[in-house]
Amino acid sequence: MADHPAFLLIDRTAALFCGVAAGIAIGLAFAPQLNTLLSDAPPGLPAPVTSPAGAPPAADGLPADVAAAANVPAGLARAVAQGRPFRIGVFGDSFGDGLWAALYNQLPRREAFHVLQFSQQGTGFTRYRQTNLEQALAGQLSEGPVDVAVISFGANDVQGIFVDGRVAPLLSPLWQAEIAARITRYVGMLRDQGADVVWIGLPVMRDPAFDAQVQGLNAFHAGVMARLKVPFIDTRQAAVGPDGLYVSHLPDKLSGAPWLVRAGDGIHMSMKGYRLLTAALAVRVRAWGQAARRGKAVPPELVPPPVALPQTDMAKVDPALAEPAMEADPAPAQAMPLPTDLLPVTPPATEFVPPPATPPPATPPQVTPPQA
Repeated sequence: MADHPAFLLIDRTAALFCGVAAGIAIGLAFAPQLNTLLSDAPPGLPAPVTSPAGAPPAADGLPADVAAAANVPAGLARAVAQGRPFRIGVFGDSFGDGLWAALYNQLPRREAFHVLQFSQQGTGFTRYRQTNLEQALAGQLSEGPVDVAVISFGANDVQGIFVDGRVAPLLSPLWQAEIAARITRYVGMLRDQGADVVWIGLPVMRDPAFDAQVQGLNAFHAGVMARLKVPFIDTRQAAVGPDGLYVSHLPDKLSGAPWLVRAGDGIHMSMKGYRLLTAALAVRVRAWGQAARRGKAVPPELVPPPVALPQTDMAKVDPALAEPAMEADPAPAQAMPLPTDLLPVTPPATEFVPPPATPPPATPPQVTPPQA
């Protein structure tokens, strides 16, 4: 009787149901954590950023805690004393790449500005398994001092992390404690070698769900910067329509013609857009430089060389998106008045393009989708 096919079928069926029941029990045990980790709108998001850290922007769009034009940051004064160019470091992800290209265009070499690209695509404070930003920063700072550090991270950080084997959902208390500690150490490393630090927040995003997460990140970053006494530049009103919502085009201040200010992915900016986000900061940094030099002309030996892009980077560039060629090596510069507005540039169709050192190839290569 024990070997009868019916009994064998019942036995196997009972074993199957026991296995399924055990699997369900295990799954339910982890369901709350996984559901919170993977949720598109996790609970407990900080309030949206309006005036970060309680510092309302001044007339020029910069928060009041950014040093005034006449208050020269210690790093720039150090550079003058050491007889070297001003070293402006830009740190971040691919959004930081765009900010670097914009600042490179707006901080002239003839005024002794050496704008250094330390940003790296695909990085973030939640991605230490891929790139430990603190370890990377230690290597970057070994190359030389940074006088002013411009930081912008966040587009890759809209995700949970694991802390000591525990799930820390996006912007949960455990997540905030761990990421704040990483950011605090990062900023501390820059300050320890003499840099004045500025953090640039993220603009409005096209997708409402993603924008809600970015607003939460902006609020979190603004709070951390307030505790560290680091200026946080809120960019959310710099590239929006009259209703304060996302737009892809804005009218040019001089001609009124529509300019493309956002990339096609709804996340990144066009080159014109990146210039809009950094225009006020660039004007202030130039004022600091002139104050540090006390109006004296820059000797030729302090003019840094133009950036040389590796050929591997140029292979990704669509010539139709390229910025106008950079200036030739300038003669010693006299002190000049700071620009009151941006000069028009050819608006790109999508992602930013760093300023090319050589003419682009004749045949446009394929462009890979932008990655934050």
